[in-house]
Amino acid sequence: DNVEWSEEQEANARSKVQENSSQLLPQDKQEEYEVNANRYWDDFYKIHENGFFKDRHWLFTEFPELASNRNPTQNEVSGYKCGYKEESNSEGLGSCENGHCSLETRAENQLNVTRSTPEFCTQQPATQKHREPNPGDGHYPGSSATYRILEVGCGAGNTVFPILQTNNDPGLFVYCCDFSTVAVDLVQTNAEYDSSRCFAFVHDLCNDQSPFPMPEESLDIVILIFVLSAILPEKMQCVVKRLSRLLKPGGMILLRDYGRYDLAQLRFKKGQCLSDNFYVRGDGTRVYFFTQDELDDLFRTAGLEKIQNLVDRRLQVNRGKQMTMYRVWIQCKYRRP
Repeated sequence: DNVEWSEEQEANARSKVQENSSQLLPQDKQEEYEVNANRYWDDFYKIHENGFFKDRHWLFTEFPELASNRNPTQNEVSGYKCGYKEESNSEGLGSCENGHCSLETRAENQLNVTRSTPEFCTQQPATQKHREPNPGDGHYPGSSATYRILEVGCGAGNTVFPILQTNNDPGLFVYCCDFSTVAVDLVQTNAEYDSSRCFAFVHDLCNDQSPFPMPEESLDIVILIFVLSAILPEKMQCVVKRLSRLLKPGGMILLRDYGRYDLAQLRFKKGQCLSDNFYVRGDGTRVYFFTQDELDDLFRTAGLEKIQNLVDRRLQVNRGKQMTMYRVWIQCKYRRP
């Protein structure tokens, strides 16, 4: 955990990025990836369904705000050192498909975080799928809840379902949305999807005219896990502002995403770079690699105050293949005053 990089290692990483970004994709190809972004993510989830990204059981160590105890200590909220442990077994690390490195999820599955026994819930009727209610009349999914969480970019539910399984707060309601219709279908057809505690919906974050099913200033938590990096960089500020307006005073955005010079960035080849630190994978999905300052600027410009902004540099070793892998992630917590 929190591995210190030498000057030589950072210089080598910088050189690798300069090399793989020296040839940019033509503008017409870049526009194609933007216009067809939802199709590429639909295809991704059709292929992998819920078998690629695993449940993130580290959530409640890194983000205690998601557990049933909603009063974390100051050290838990503002500490600048990641506090979870990994088991010694790291066999299986190092798999990448089409540029989607599963290192972060496979390693996180080894974390020693206690889970409650999952409850099997009823599915939502098909007639309710993908409907986005108008919250203007005061009646909307979760309107009677006392603690509301929204996960943006929910995928197959790898964050939503651990929250529902672990957090037994009777006042909890979890919203989750994704750009991909296929991903939302996977959530809604999961045996643990409970429409009395959760509402999944399709949503395009970059479309200002796309309504949310809840009113502004109604959420306690917004979760962004490996999501903001998939958005066109020039649209990120608008997205963060939209999400910040959903927060109650005192509500927080929790983010975990790719950091600059992460292994996934260094593995890209020439011809996959769209712009500075922004790449397209082999399957057409895209990814950006952040610095702390970039994220701080995005959140502060949206009127939020910093609670946490840290870099987690981690060394992972695949003993079977004798491989060492350096991962770089950024974790943030920003609060609406």
